[in-house]
Amino acid sequence: MIICDLDGTLWDSSESVVAAWNMEVKRITGVDPQITPDDMRRNMGKTMNEIAEDVFPMFPQEERYGLARRCEVFENAYIAEHGGDLFEGVRETLQQLHAAGVPMAIVSNCQEGYVPAFLRSMDMGRYFIDYEEWGRSGLSKAENIRLVMERNGAPSAVYVGDIQKDADASAEAGVPCIWAAYGFGRIEAPAAVLRSFAELPQALEALGYCWKATGTA
Repeated sequence: MIICDLDGTLWDSSESVVAAWNMEVKRITGVDPQITPDDMRRNMGKTMNEIAEDVFPMFPQEERYGLARRCEVFENAYIAEHGGDLFEGVRETLQQLHAAGVPMAIVSNCQEGYVPAFLRSMDMGRYFIDYEEWGRSGLSKAENIRLVMERNGAPSAVYVGDIQKDADASAEAGVPCIWAAYGFGRIEAPAAVLRSFAELPQALEALGYCWKATGTA
C-alpha cells in the first residue's frame, strides 16, 4: 500500500487556505490577521492546534483554538469549491498506479473534512481506497498510518511525505518514508527521494515493490 501525505506532497493549497482563514477571522473578530501563504507553508504537516498557536499571536491563547475550529469549517467549504494547485505529475502518476491495481490512501495531520474537500475539488476520489485525518481520529500520524494499514489489511506500506515529521511518523509506524523533495521541507535519510511525483513508480521498484508485476505495493 502507498500512503501519501497531502499538503506539500500531492498539492499546495496555501493560497486558498490563507484566503479562507483571513476572511473568516476578519468576519468573526473584525481583525485582519494578515496570514500569508509562507505562514501556512511553514506550518504544513503540523496539527491544526499547532498552526493556531503560530498564526494567531494577536489573540489571547484561550481564543486561538476556537478561532481555528471556525476557520477549519469555512476552509473546508472554500477548498471544496476553489481547490489548490496539484504538484507536477500527481494526477498522471495516480492514474498509472490506480490502473495497475495499487492500493493508495492519504494520512494527513489536517482537520476533519479537509481530505474529502481535496478529493472533491480535484476529482480524485477514485484513486484512494481510504484516508485518515488528525481532526477525525484524534490520533498521531504514526497511529493513523497503522490504522489505515490495519483497516485495509495491508501487510506493508510506504509513506510519501515532504517534512521530517512525516519521516518520524513513518519510522514510528514501521514503514519506509519516501521524500517528496519538491515539497515544503527536508527529510534526513529517506528511503528514496522524489524530485517529481512522477518518479514514484521508479522509486517503488528501487525499493523492491514490484507493483507492475503483482498489482500490489
